[in-house]
Amino acid sequence: MEAKEEDVSLGANKYPERQPIGTAAQSQDDGKDYKEPPPAPLFEPGELTSWSFYRAGIAEFIATFLFLYITVLTVMGVLKGPTKCQTVGIQGIAWAFGGMIFALVYCTAGISGGHINPAVTFGLFLARKLSLTRAVFYIIMQTLGAIAGAAVVKAFENKNHFFELNGGGANSVAHGYTKGSGLGAEIIGTFVLVYTVFSATDAKRSARDSHVPILAPLPIGFAVFLVHLATIPITGTGINPARSLGAAIIYNKKHAWDDHWIFWVGPFIGAALAALYHVVVIRAIPFKNK
Repeated sequence: MEAKEEDVSLGANKYPERQPIGTAAQSQDDGKDYKEPPPAPLFEPGELTSWSFYRAGIAEFIATFLFLYITVLTVMGVLKGPTKCQTVGIQGIAWAFGGMIFALVYCTAGISGGHINPAVTFGLFLARKLSLTRAVFYIIMQTLGAIAGAAVVKAFENKNHFFELNGGGANSVAHGYTKGSGLGAEIIGTFVLVYTVFSATDAKRSARDSHVPILAPLPIGFAVFLVHLATIPITGTGINPARSLGAAIIYNKKHAWDDHWIFWVGPFIGAALAALYHVVVIRAIPFKNK
């Protein structure tokens, strides 16, 4: 029994921390014991002169562009059908969002970490996984990518003003729900997503559970799918401020802006709660040196 316990201990300390989101989160570094990584500095001037910094931002732009293009186009396709039975329906929309996150996180994990969402970036920043410089740059590039993606969908779908007549994929609180209900749905939905991101990419957990193979983008994409199934009827499901802003800017009607604050405040609160839960409760990092 002692030998087995020692093997488990060695396995649990085999991997370094502070890995990027995605498949790169499970990379090995044999020969080094597991150590708690130092927190990312608030500002890293050296990043601004590094090509990898700008390459990561471009990757976030392209990923968010593709995300909005596929997902909003799917929403437009569902609305275009005479009945939802002749389209992919709500389940298809949820699969489009979850499937694209799975694919795009997988593709960009080794370049930028595959955030594709300002709420995810914000949560990781609060957990000191990246600098403020990188977090702000990512959010700007994500937002620009989302605007570009929604604009391309409008160019494709605006025949006879179809895009504008059907809401442009913009988020809003559905009739019959209060603003408080919408805010709560966004907070909890984003908590589920960001909590999954932290859990799926925790290198120490991956080492401890190394007998269970895990592909990090899969649970992240599946979390997005499930949250969409639950909250599309309430808010259309934001949980991604860039996605909400991109669609709102291109649609640009009063209806899109009435509740828009919910799709920034809710995701950021949810992300902050998920970061707090992971750092303080799950990893107990503040108590490790006491």
